[in-house]
Amino acid sequence: MIRLLSMDLDDTLLRSDKTISPLTLKTLDRCREKGVLTAFNTARGEIHCTSLIEQAKPDFVISSGGAMITRGGELVDALAFTPAQTRRLIDLGRRENCPITVDTAGDYFCNDPDYALHYPAGWSRATYSDFSDFREPGLKICMELPNPATAARIAAEVDCDWLGFAGGNWYKFTRHGATKEGALERLGARTGITWAEMAAFGDDFSDIGSLKRCGFGIAMANAIPEVRQAADGIAASNDSDGVARWIEQNVLKD
Repeated sequence: MIRLLSMDLDDTLLRSDKTISPLTLKTLDRCREKGVLTAFNTARGEIHCTSLIEQAKPDFVISSGGAMITRGGELVDALAFTPAQTRRLIDLGRRENCPITVDTAGDYFCNDPDYALHYPAGWSRATYSDFSDFREPGLKICMELPNPATAARIAAEVDCDWLGFAGGNWYKFTRHGATKEGALERLGARTGITWAEMAAFGDDFSDIGSLKRCGFGIAMANAIPEVRQAADGIAASNDSDGVARWIEQNVLKD
């Protein structure tokens, strides 16, 4: 029996225009009526999920790639870098003279003034900072770097996790365990929900761990090949209501 649905947002639950379809919203409402818990599980900071949370009303929001978990706006768990570790990562990124973004519990900072003005569709406005005297604990730091070797070197100097995003040269850095699957493990320990009772949906590298660990790991038809290979099954694409249709057929069907 599936008790928790873990859903990535971009290119998974969301259509390509960054909206949630009426069918998907209706399906999530039916899950709530049936007592099946739902969780957004996204690399976005929670600040970039506000309107989506209001629409879909997930039971949990796992944000910043697994670094923070909230329920009803209340903090459940967080794995943040210390201010000193955040400062160290920023300094290493500044040496590379690269764009940097930092998620904190309540804000989103970047050192590119153009990006601060032209943020992605559906995201909250970024706060510009040159990071010259940044002293806040970061949940997730992202950098646009020339290659994976540079990302690996930076992570080794701070002793943290790193991972790339498909389709570009952006890399995220988080504390060890601040992954999507790590967040589900911590959530399972709090709720008593086992891996076998979880289903996870995703499309990108950061979803592979949760798809492998959950009882049902579902890749979107539009997922990268590595995600499809790791999955137990394939849902229709994000633009074809793949998550909703899988839930209807496998969770809500009597």
